[in-house]
Amino acid sequence: MEVSPYGLESLWSQGDFVTKGVAVLLVAMSIASWYVIVTKALQLMQYRRAGNAAGHEFWDATSLEQGTATLGTGNPFASIAEAGVNAMRHHEAHKGHLHDQLSVSDWITLSLRQAIDETSAKLQTGMAVLASVGSTAPFVGLFGTVWGIYHALVAIGTSGQASIDKVAGPVGEALIMTALGLAVAIPATFGYNALVRGNKSTIAKMNKFGFDLHALFVTGARAKDGSTDTATGSKLVAVGGK
Repeated sequence: MEVSPYGLESLWSQGDFVTKGVAVLLVAMSIASWYVIVTKALQLMQYRRAGNAAGHEFWDATSLEQGTATLGTGNPFASIAEAGVNAMRHHEAHKGHLHDQLSVSDWITLSLRQAIDETSAKLQTGMAVLASVGSTAPFVGLFGTVWGIYHALVAIGTSGQASIDKVAGPVGEALIMTALGLAVAIPATFGYNALVRGNKSTIAKMNKFGFDLHALFVTGARAKDGSTDTATGSKLVAVGGK
């Protein structure tokens, strides 16, 4: 089968080092952005399942150990619960020391906030890659477009005539570069916006879970819709305070 002189294969075989460099850069940017999109999407799915467990199964448990087990491992909700338990136990063990003057409420608040902030920072990992690719890929493609038009003008000047066979290749190269730049930038931009929304939702759930844990550890009851689940809260705190 005859290879089209205006396709990608022809672009690569006939392009100079600048054209090939731009093409390789766009491909690398696309691979990096899709890697971030896929890995972060899987991470958010895992966090969403953990968030559902934190909203229901955790509070149905009869002990903190059992509740923490329902959250699984490697997710922020388990880390927040562990940070709260450790903070409460640490304060109980050292509250008599002169250098430990923070109230249990302030100490647990600081510990929970630190755990939430650490996870929030992890959620932002890779987002800069998507933002950079989405904002720069069109301009990288535009550079390839300008270079292709330059080749077309050189071909016209060399031949002395603007025949279609002289300019079709370079112009096609320019258009392909424009299309490649858009093909890289559009998924990165959509992926960035979708992940930002997912991160905000996850952070909101973490803050709500941290607030409920704080109320549980300090008052012995979970704050929920203006009411308290005293029975469950008392059981969890009793075990956690051992």
